[in-house]
Formats: sequence, C-alpha cells, structure tokens
Amino acid sequence: MLSPRQVVDYALQRRALLADVRAGRVDPEEVCDAGAYLQRAARFHGRTVDETCPVCRRDQLSQVSWVFGEALRHISGSARSTEDLEQLAAHHREFTVHVVEVCRTCRWNHLVRSFVLGTGRPRGGRRTAGG
Repeated sequence: MLSPRQVVDYALQRRALLADVRAGRVDPEEVCDAGAYLQRAARFHGRTVDETCPVCRRDQLSQVSWVFGEALRHISGSARSTEDLEQLAAHHREFTVHVVEVCRTCRWNHLVRSFVLGTGRPRGGRRTAGG
C-alpha cells in the first residue's frame, strides 16, 4: 500500500490552462503536444481513468507515473506501473513520482500531481549519536 508524502496537486493550474484554451487565449495545439515517448508510455504503462479528455472530448485519459531519484539510478526518469511503484517504495528510501494525464487521441497532457514515496529510512545501518 502506497503512502505518498509531500503531495502537490496541480488541479488549479490545469483548470486555469483549460479556461485559457476555451477562451481562445491559448491555442489547443500548444497544449496538445505529447511526444512519442509520452504517448508510448501512456499506451504501455498508463492506467485509464474515468475521465474524458477536456480538450477533444473524444477519448478517456490515461495517467502515467514517472519516477525520479538518485537512488533509482538507471530507472530514474522512466514510466512505472502502480505495482512497480509499490515495489520501489518498499526498497528505496525516497523518490519522487510525477503523474501526468495524457489523451492518446489529441495528445493533451498535463502534470496532475507529484509526491514522494519510499521507506523514509536512511540507507544502511542504524545511526547513533557520536559514533
């Protein structure tokens, strides 16, 4: 079971951006710019959520979790499934997860939230005062 810490929700930023798109202040092409790597990650590692794309209104959104952290070494910066996140959280002290929503039809993408996972324990043995 995941216990996220330092959770940041980007809902207000998302809402403001979508208001700008609907008002014509921002061109939809500017926000529908998911690259091929993000599109593939959404296809293979994303989980479909029960929400329709707010831009094209044609497809359900996928959420992709990206992991970052020194302790993760070569897998830092990669997309991971919920099961992978649980495994990583059990074996690493701390890493950051960024959840991005993606529309695979129009390429809309936006950072939904970020948080920290991990054991929270220092690596190695116990620390003692003065020694």
